[in-house]
Amino acid sequence: MAFNFTVSPSFPNERISDWYIFNTWMQRSLTLPIHLELHSDFGAQRQAIAAGAVDMIYANPFDASLLVREQGFRAIARPEGKPDEMVIVVAAESPAQALPDLAAGSRIACADDPCVNTIGRILLEPANLDGANTTELRRETYIQVAKALLRGDADIGFMPVEAFENLSSLVQRDLRVLVTSQIQVIHHAFLIGPVLFEHADAISELLMSMHQSDKGQSMLTALGAQRWQPLDQEDVEFMIDIISTLTT
Repeated sequence: MAFNFTVSPSFPNERISDWYIFNTWMQRSLTLPIHLELHSDFGAQRQAIAAGAVDMIYANPFDASLLVREQGFRAIARPEGKPDEMVIVVAAESPAQALPDLAAGSRIACADDPCVNTIGRILLEPANLDGANTTELRRETYIQVAKALLRGDADIGFMPVEAFENLSSLVQRDLRVLVTSQIQVIHHAFLIGPVLFEHADAISELLMSMHQSDKGQSMLTALGAQRWQPLDQEDVEFMIDIISTLTT
């Protein structure tokens, strides 16, 4: 029986091949049959989770919270470095210089990322903008979010800081960040389901030592990480509490 591994759809499309390379390396290193299944959007991924078709996942903070509390998953690692934050961006030529300049009726371009969109909505509250007086325009990728702003199809956009930083310098030049979140304690996490608990130590040891080899470091760099670091239960529970507070 193969174990099913998936990755949060929030990663850039150009990293698809890198995740397949990582999965092949992980299979061979652990001598476990691990099948990587990438989903095109969060809805499809959640259907797979609900159907019990996910055994291992690199999850965004929102889904990590759901999986640990409701599905019995265990968090074993997170990428070292900056926590997950998001930005609200506008076209460089937009008259809006700060959140209070945004008006009712604003069109919001965003992807189907519940964590980013939840934080974005919270950041908009000082401008008295909510679901009742704004229009949400869903896009499949953050590049498409940027294009919606540049074409004038949207007034503001939600995206992760990492996604904004991965845009080309030319695109970044034509956009402007209005505000950046400062939550500082939420991050993507590497989780395993109950069927893999007996392999938890081996998986954890493999991830923690990944940066020690040239090949491992090269894969980490391709995935946008420096190294993995352990994630203990106390840190996970604290992150989950923060997510719960933000979504209630």
